[in-house]
Amino acid sequence: MPDRSEPDHRPTLTLLAACVSTLLVLMNYVQPMTVLPQIAADLHADTTGQTWILNGIALGLASLLLVAGSLADNHGRRRMFLLGTAVSVVGSVVAATAGTTLVLVLARVVQGGAGAAILVATLGIIGHEFPAGHHRLRATGLWGGSLGAGIALGPLASAGLAAAASWRAFFWAYALASAVLGLLGALALRESRAAVRRRPDVAAVVTLGAGVAVLLAAVTAGRQGFGRPLVLVLFAVAVLLLAAFVAVEARTREPMLDLGLFTRPAFLLSVGGALITGFGVIGLMSYLPTAWEHTLGWTPLVTACWFALWSGSSFVAATQARRVGLGADHQLAVGLALAGAGSLLLLGSAGSWSPARHITGLVVAGVGSGLLNSALARLAIESVPAGQASMGSGANNTARYIGSSLGVAATVAVVTTAGGGHGTGHQLGHGAALGIAHGVDVALVAAAALLLVTAAALVLARSGAAPAAPPRTRTADGPAADSRAAGEGAVGDRSTTAVGGQ
Repeated sequence: MPDRSEPDHRPTLTLLAACVSTLLVLMNYVQPMTVLPQIAADLHADTTGQTWILNGIALGLASLLLVAGSLADNHGRRRMFLLGTAVSVVGSVVAATAGTTLVLVLARVVQGGAGAAILVATLGIIGHEFPAGHHRLRATGLWGGSLGAGIALGPLASAGLAAAASWRAFFWAYALASAVLGLLGALALRESRAAVRRRPDVAAVVTLGAGVAVLLAAVTAGRQGFGRPLVLVLFAVAVLLLAAFVAVEARTREPMLDLGLFTRPAFLLSVGGALITGFGVIGLMSYLPTAWEHTLGWTPLVTACWFALWSGSSFVAATQARRVGLGADHQLAVGLALAGAGSLLLLGSAGSWSPARHITGLVVAGVGSGLLNSALARLAIESVPAGQASMGSGANNTARYIGSSLGVAATVAVVTTAGGGHGTGHQLGHGAALGIAHGVDVALVAAAALLLVTAAALVLARSGAAPAAPPRTRTADGPAADSRAAGEGAVGDRSTTAVGGQ
């Protein structure tokens, strides 16, 4: 346990390191969003190559998030953070000097793995450093806000540096920032880990990492057609690997992911909410800037500025969400509803930009996204025993990035089908642009329907549920942690400060 007699500046530096590093990981995640045409032209990347450039980092993230979370809990969250920043430096230098599409894609996968280590370590460190209650609400809100800030600043920084120098300049800047963050982490962060280490679950690491990697490879390859034999084989292999992971975890005495957590309503809400958010919010919004550039003729910098209205609103909402006083489940429902309403207000944005209506849509959808980020950050920590905070973060973020990859693939498929077979990987004539604009509207309606139905289901389920008894699972942190985890795990327990509101 941290020594509370130490000066108060340590928690502040801890939160600063956690939030700034998370912001940078998300900036890097969205880096290609507005400069993909320049990257493709420089590296002579075809449509398939462009798809992998976009999804390479998601592959690394989703494949290693849960694995990194388990390793952080067992071997040290500070150690995992420092490893992530070091690997980020290497991956960024390789990306900045890449001469082929393959090298850049591999570098992005490495960056994704490094980002996974950073994300799970930072949220786990926050869970350990800040006790339940007001301080944790503030810390998780700021951490969630850093997700929105990263998505806001990433396209702006990438487009600005590309205009001033080259798309490669972003990766050089990211390498330098990662090195500085590693130094800050080494000086400011306290080491923390579960009190009782679990034995390495090698079979789970192999089956889960490979299963998620193959699944995302199938989704990425499926953007050129899900009925192709290669895609079907990849999906079949992914199912077999993930089924093997479940079988391994069900039999081992010390699993990497305790399947019993899925009996906790809060954990189901954390993972399910992250999956829906990734699919219906991140997946859709990751595609919209590309569509706007092609149909409205915007430059990357103009696109990034408009897009910042959504991500900036998300940042403000996440950082101020604690003032609303909602429980995590209710906040999740409100966030989903606002994100869905914002999607409907964005109808027509790819065909004819209407500033008043579409700015309103971006702000409403952004506020919903911010509420979701804040609620999911709280649930990631509070839905698991105190000694497994990084694992909870890994499960939550794995679901989020799998959902986002599936969401982008689904959005591209819907737009291409509804738009008469036109994609955004080539120069568009007037008729093709109209087709894409129609396809974007269909995707917006589909995403809004998913989000609004899920919000309504949450409200109905909550109104009909009896108050949940606090879980009695003993954690690895001993009796004191047991009592804390018992109060934090139940979303249905309205006496719980951290989950039920301030």
